[in-house]
Amino acid sequence: MEILNAMVLGLLQGITEFLPVSSSGHLVLLQNFLGMTEPELLLDISLHMGTLLAVCAVFSSEIRSIINTTFRLPALYKKEGNLRDLFETNQDVKMVILVIIGSIPTALIGFFFHKNAHKIFGSVWIAGTMLLITGMLLWFTRYVNLSGRTFTRMKFFDAIVVGIVQGLAILPGISRSGSTISAALFLGIDREVSGRYSFLLCIPAICGAMLLELKSSLGQSTIPLSMILMGTLFAAVTGFMSLKILLKIVKNGRLHYFSPYCWAIGGFVLLLQYFRL
Repeated sequence: MEILNAMVLGLLQGITEFLPVSSSGHLVLLQNFLGMTEPELLLDISLHMGTLLAVCAVFSSEIRSIINTTFRLPALYKKEGNLRDLFETNQDVKMVILVIIGSIPTALIGFFFHKNAHKIFGSVWIAGTMLLITGMLLWFTRYVNLSGRTFTRMKFFDAIVVGIVQGLAILPGISRSGSTISAALFLGIDREVSGRYSFLLCIPAICGAMLLELKSSLGQSTIPLSMILMGTLFAAVTGFMSLKILLKIVKNGRLHYFSPYCWAIGGFVLLLQYFRL
């Protein structure tokens, strides 16, 4: 694989990881219809690292607060004496707890389905069908009320539901960002809060996926360092830009603009696959 391929994969990862069009779905379609082989696991990890860096750059202040609060949590609990009161009165503590709660169902789904993921990711039928479903989810967000619940009114149940939806995004064609933000909106959560929580919740998910792939790739990759760096760079830069764009789109209530694209790609794929049989 040449450096140009790493640049193209980084560009694709950065754009589709955050825009609600499913990065995994696009990778499956490219591999099957354009003759692209699946990238080496180490390169795949580097692409995820690039998008993780993009999230960290956009939400740097929130991440710092979460890290500081996590280390201070025992002292805060000792002072307050009641975790529920602390959850309701301290927004940083609340975000830490909601991210942890939301990450649990995602981790469980990822753990149990990881070994069979190669069967799922090889199915063009699944990718095409899930793209149609993603388009439908995005389309219905246009009917969500403009004013939703603020972050202070988020509950454990909200985090669990969004976490489950994020775990189901392991299916190719289901957009992680699109499905989790849509789920939060359907739960009646404010648009900006939905976007912010969705992307903070994706940090543990990306880290977990990277660890699983790293475990599988140890001692198996001979990919040059230059390719790893180039893929990471392109994924980070394009991921940063696409994340900024998506947050603005979510804020303006225009998430459904991506529905026709998902329907067009998903429908085209299913028709093409049908006539290839």
